[in-house]
Amino acid sequence: MPNTYRHEKTSHNKLAWAVTLTASLFFFYEFIQMNFFNSINTQLRETFQLDAVQIGQLFSMYFYANALCLFPVGNLLDRFSTKKMLTFAVSICTLGTFIFTIANVFWVAALGRFLVGCGASFCFLSCIRLASRWFPPHRMAFVTGVIVTMAMLGGLVAQTPFALLVSYLGSWRQALMINTGLGVVILLAVLFVVQDRPPDSHEEAKADHQHLKELGLWRCIKLAALNPQNWFGGLYTSLMNLPVFILGGLWGILYLTNVHHITMAEASYATTMFFVGVIFGSLIYGWISDHIERRVFPMIVGAIISLIVMGILMYVPGLSLWSLILLFFLVGLVTSSQVLTYPTIAELNPIYLTSTAVSIDSVCIMVSGFVVPPFFGWLMEGTGVHAVVNGLTIYTAQDFNRAMLVMPIAFIIALVIAFFIRETYCRSQA
Repeated sequence: MPNTYRHEKTSHNKLAWAVTLTASLFFFYEFIQMNFFNSINTQLRETFQLDAVQIGQLFSMYFYANALCLFPVGNLLDRFSTKKMLTFAVSICTLGTFIFTIANVFWVAALGRFLVGCGASFCFLSCIRLASRWFPPHRMAFVTGVIVTMAMLGGLVAQTPFALLVSYLGSWRQALMINTGLGVVILLAVLFVVQDRPPDSHEEAKADHQHLKELGLWRCIKLAALNPQNWFGGLYTSLMNLPVFILGGLWGILYLTNVHHITMAEASYATTMFFVGVIFGSLIYGWISDHIERRVFPMIVGAIISLIVMGILMYVPGLSLWSLILLFFLVGLVTSSQVLTYPTIAELNPIYLTSTAVSIDSVCIMVSGFVVPPFFGWLMEGTGVHAVVNGLTIYTAQDFNRAMLVMPIAFIIALVIAFFIRETYCRSQA
């Protein structure tokens, strides 16, 4: 890489971090929206009279919308102002959160959840689009780790802190109203801080625009969609990401209370530590990858260790509270190898196609998000013969253990896929 280009990308370092971290606040906010179901699973099932499949479907409305929007959003972000797109997305997400908060019937709650998912389709792609313009490729794995860390902080807040807020206020609706207000604050931050590009990158902007104009929309889509590496990266990410949806987003607390017989408060400590693990793991994997100048090898190692840790969690009997907390932390830590697919895909595609290419990765994640939770619920239902107490279905350890098998199977498939991903050596291959 020419030294002049590297200097250009780093000459506004403080502003680059200010822009990227402010945009990442929306990613933080979206992970609160995605994961607060874990803290209020029982309350939501009581309010809307839902079984395991139905709560999974309501949870997945976020992902239906996300999967539908991600690919078009990737194209929009490559062509139009990232700041304007991000402002629109935060507004839609905040509106959807408000609608979900005031919903009294299932379809209104589902509509609100769907709008939140529409807004969410912009968050990660916007962050990567901005980061790729403000930082050089040799720093992208660590920057991506920081962006994902912001998201996982949101997932962490959705666990014990959100459960405590609900308990303090006495109502999940009041807690979500405060959540809506947070969306307004983030919208204002985006308006005042985010900039599309470094001040001295006008020539680069013109070049990118000219490339996109010459290629045309459909050829850009074709170039990204027909690159098998983008799909390999997306499949790896979606498979390694399943614990975020299952343990962090929806069933982790009930799994711990019903299978390992700890209290809901203790279970929330474990799910909180899961996101702490993802935070540390995202930064560690990013730093190691940039340091050793390898992307694929850490992915292979991550899949192998994830399989081992999940096996211990599922099959070792009599685990203590501290063992469970440690294992949840380790699951989050080792599955964070998924963050390396984003810089890998960015390096395997021309820079002017970054958002379109990375959107394929994100589409794969969101498809797993609307397929796996209802499927997990279907596995939980099993024979359909369950005790019902006060209108709520009670699930046994056998129900959970049967459904939890999806994760070790996913890790094995991810390990195989990792061998098909091309090594970039932390340099652009396009």
